[in-house]
Amino acid sequence: MHLPSVQRKKITAAFDGGRMTSDGGVMLLAAIEASLGIAARLAPLITDPRNPALVTHSVADILRARMLAIACGYEDGDDLDHLRTDPGFKLACGRLPDSGRDLCSQPTVSRLKSAPGLREVIGLTYAMVDLYCASYDRPPRAVTLDIDDTVDVVHGHQQLSLFNGHYDERCFLPIHVYDTVTLRPVAMLLQPGTTPSGIEVRNHLRRLVRRIRQHWPHTRLTIRDDGHYGRPEVMAWYEANAVDYILGLPGNKVLTRLVEPAADDVRVRRAEAQAPVVRRYTEARYGAKSWQCERRVAARIEATTKGLDIRVVVTNIVGGGAEWLYDILYYARGQAGNLIKLHKTQLASDRTSCRSPLANQVRLVLHTGAFWLMLRLHDAIPKPLALACAEFTTLRMRLIKIGARIAETASRVRIAFAAAHPEGALFASLARCLHPAGP
Repeated sequence: MHLPSVQRKKITAAFDGGRMTSDGGVMLLAAIEASLGIAARLAPLITDPRNPALVTHSVADILRARMLAIACGYEDGDDLDHLRTDPGFKLACGRLPDSGRDLCSQPTVSRLKSAPGLREVIGLTYAMVDLYCASYDRPPRAVTLDIDDTVDVVHGHQQLSLFNGHYDERCFLPIHVYDTVTLRPVAMLLQPGTTPSGIEVRNHLRRLVRRIRQHWPHTRLTIRDDGHYGRPEVMAWYEANAVDYILGLPGNKVLTRLVEPAADDVRVRRAEAQAPVVRRYTEARYGAKSWQCERRVAARIEATTKGLDIRVVVTNIVGGGAEWLYDILYYARGQAGNLIKLHKTQLASDRTSCRSPLANQVRLVLHTGAFWLMLRLHDAIPKPLALACAEFTTLRMRLIKIGARIAETASRVRIAFAAAHPEGALFASLARCLHPAGP
């Protein structure tokens, strides 16, 4: 190829640079996956009906290749038809770039996603909860879990996809659970496109808490939900099982009457001071008709030039004032929305395009595995550096999407990165940090 000349020098180009990859940083993710053992944890839970004598790609190899591809930005299984010969991905999956067998193709991945039955899919989902618990060196004294769902618009006739009037779309509403203090994912559960009932939410939480307490029997659990998870069945179950909770509570006339003295004081103070905003907190005891008892509610009352805004939460936590309950404890659940955005928009976990809900749940598990890989890469970056606060897309562009020439000889494999790479020193530091100790 002939390109425009520069300073009277002719420029030619050709695709003859040798065995190269555009994802040289996948080796960092491979080191993280080896330390976490995600593929090794998930593979035994999937029954493999193939003849062992004829197997070329083990279940663990298929899962590992798919999670690495997702973390590198390849959200579709079709991409593996091209990545299966990529020298970087072959090395990351434990195969030599030239003499090793190619990786699995898209049909192999699709068959694996559709193979697990209901019990196996439940086991895979529990395995991600086990991975979260194993991420702590020892059981913590207390953890706070945030639960929320998110709309996942579908474009076909997938089973369990239903029309949701709020979003005006045919969709799923998968439930996401995070430990937002450490940014760690706990569980992802595919749900139909309608808001779950109180009994359904209670059953999901019962299984989740039971699994966590198998690992941490003495850890104090606090769960934060928004309004449509604050059902009577759920709150009663929390109280009966020693789980702390703080839930959003939709407003009504009775709650408005309870906080009216404080609300009137806020309105008067703002009007007298001509201030743009005046905020106050108050608490009371409140019992709805569907509740079996009165519970503690805390309200944030904010008066502005546009009117009065009242937000209420209900909790079984005894200590702390109303301001602490709302502004410190409950307000922090907004971080869960940021983590859901990372999961959906930067790892494409909303690509639930399989017809079967079981296969779509397997996809959620694999995307959560990719989330763990990117999160560990994020956590390994020293805090003083700017990339320590970067999102997954930035990390991918700066540390993973790196061109490299890979050469295999009789005794070694050499990876040559660009000498002008701006994050070369950080990359080398991470490689040393993430490489397992040994000879």
